[in-house]
Amino acid sequence: MASNAFRKPLIGLTTYLEQAKQGVWDVRAAFLPQVYFDSVTASGGVAVLLPPQPDPEIAAEAVLDGLDGLILTGGRDVQPELYGAQRHPLTDEPRPDRDAWELALFRGAEQRRLPVLAICRGLQLVNVARGGTLHQHLPEALGTERFRVGGGVFATNDVIVDEGSRLAELVGPGELEVHSYHHQGIDRLGAGLVATAHTDGLVQAFESDGEGYVLGVQWHPEQNQEDRRLFAGLVAEASVYASRGVPTA
Repeated sequence: MASNAFRKPLIGLTTYLEQAKQGVWDVRAAFLPQVYFDSVTASGGVAVLLPPQPDPEIAAEAVLDGLDGLILTGGRDVQPELYGAQRHPLTDEPRPDRDAWELALFRGAEQRRLPVLAICRGLQLVNVARGGTLHQHLPEALGTERFRVGGGVFATNDVIVDEGSRLAELVGPGELEVHSYHHQGIDRLGAGLVATAHTDGLVQAFESDGEGYVLGVQWHPEQNQEDRRLFAGLVAEASVYASRGVPTA
């Protein structure tokens, strides 16, 4: 894409296609909570919503050429069939349209070295894309409900951020209070990913050990309006990407 050091970077955010009601209308619509794109715009970026597409690989190629950064947002569970596991009774019903779309976007972003921030489900999807696996129900795997209290209420947890990591450059090393809402988590870490934060042995964040900017967090940074550092970090990387006009691989 054309280099322009003076424009705001364009950040794509993945969404669902959901049945939604407004007045007399009851239709399928792209859906994403406002706190996500508020976090992008407050950090100096321009938010672009990316609902699932019928031909994900073809659409991803077209979409990514116009973006400077990508956020894989939170949501329902990734299909266990994608990492060769049998479905747990408490795993969400599959959403193959979103899984296929986000996998195509992530793989295209990797080829372009497009900066990526992966949040909650997004972290899990990146892990699966890199050949990793997931615990489908953490209360069974870890014996705790601390990461999802339910009822639309975000749990508060502490994670320990590793010193010397890219994450630590953004939020500092050591203890960090975060907002959690998930019942799944990383089991086997995917290839080329380095864990950079933990809680009681559970991977809470990772980054890529190769070229490009890939940062994943298991928590929901968009829920803390007083702390935009992860979004600011992505927007800063996206600004660099936009200014140098990185070619496709």
